[in-house]
Amino acid sequence: MKPIRWGMIGCGDVAEVKSGPGFYKARDSELVAVMRRNGSLAADYARRHNVARWHDDADAIINAPDIDAVYIATLTDSHHEYTLRCAAAGKPAYVEKPMALDATQCAEMIGACKAHRVPLWVGYYRRALPRFLAVRDLVAEGAIGEVRIVTVRQLKRSPSREELASAAIAWRSDPQLGGGIFFEAACHTFDALDFIIGAIKEVRAFADNQARAYPSEDMIVAAFSFENGVYGSGGWCYSADQDEEYNEIVGSKGSIRFSTFSPVPIRLTRGSGVEEIAIGDPPHVHQPLIQSIVDELHGEGRCPSTGETALRTARVMDAILREFREHRTARGEGR
Repeated sequence: MKPIRWGMIGCGDVAEVKSGPGFYKARDSELVAVMRRNGSLAADYARRHNVARWHDDADAIINAPDIDAVYIATLTDSHHEYTLRCAAAGKPAYVEKPMALDATQCAEMIGACKAHRVPLWVGYYRRALPRFLAVRDLVAEGAIGEVRIVTVRQLKRSPSREELASAAIAWRSDPQLGGGIFFEAACHTFDALDFIIGAIKEVRAFADNQARAYPSEDMIVAAFSFENGVYGSGGWCYSADQDEEYNEIVGSKGSIRFSTFSPVPIRLTRGSGVEEIAIGDPPHVHQPLIQSIVDELHGEGRCPSTGETALRTARVMDAILREFREHRTARGEGR
């Protein structure tokens, strides 16, 4: 079978292990070119990953006749622009998450890809990871009876000055570039819940910036209801004295506890019995989702993470942060 030839726009930290190798390790898939505005860094990535060529201009990727599909691994603020450019060039796009800075941009990306008849996928790779598939199967098989309520909890220590100045955190905490630490991280959880339980139809929430360590929100509480009648609530504090994170799905006959961000054992509780199900993550966590995209392009199956599924998550994030963003804009602080 003819391999799908990929071009990558952006080859920073996320592309080093999580995603990049998946494009040349997936079956019937090749990574033929990478791009980064800093040409020396693009060349270094290409050398270390045995990629045939590198560029410092995105058009060299988007318009290349020997590239079948484009992976967009840049900061969130540029996802919208690059996706529209790929669509106009007739290139399928796989864009990192968060899909864009808000749901309006996401809808425009979907519209552009539909208009040019090219597919659009989004990097919510947990939809293809074995441990999330296991949680979804447990719920679907009735292991905990009828699902009643979902609880999400995440506590994180406030970043130090040194950490805030680091490249890994600086863009995430900037609402103009990454949308904010909560925005960049919690979307993974909401997309996973969409995948496991179903679409969320209504949200009520409060958000604030209590510690004032960076411009974006650091304290969020939310209540939400799913279309199928399940209810949920969550609390996120990014200025706590400890790190803790879990999701719990409670049903009529038991509960399931699992982590979004760490491959800790799934904890299945039924009555007085507790079972721990240990399922690790693959070394390149994007690879199973990449494989589903490659298979879809070859006419075999469908990738579970599309522009439409990611738009639902974007709408949830917008609803949670709407009031906080409006107040910030009224104070002249941007988004």
